[in-house]
Amino acid sequence: MPVRIALSQGQSSDKTVAPPLIEALEPGRDLVADRGYDARALIDLVESRGGRAHIPTCRDRKVQRSVDPALYRQRNLIERFFNKLKHFRRIATRYDKTARNFLAAVLLASTRIWMRFESTT
Repeated sequence: MPVRIALSQGQSSDKTVAPPLIEALEPGRDLVADRGYDARALIDLVESRGGRAHIPTCRDRKVQRSVDPALYRQRNLIERFFNKLKHFRRIATRYDKTARNFLAAVLLASTRIWMRFESTT
């Protein structure tokens, strides 16, 4: 289940929104992300806060980092959350004209998913 949600511009990289989300988490937490977040600045930020970044290196890099496969498989949970979120028609088709309204719809849908999850555990 999501801990923090931030809305980024559609044409910008998600790496621009990641630092404030990382800084809002408690120190010492590990970060598991896909290749899209392979930036030295993000890895340094996580390490400066006492955590470890489990991000596979882009294939075109000369020095490749190794990632624990068992831990990296946990990223599947994130992908499954986004899949559940896209089942909400309003989110999948982005009916809302403003970013504020779209973020509100995402937060409402996330709350509903969270409530379903809590009622089954």
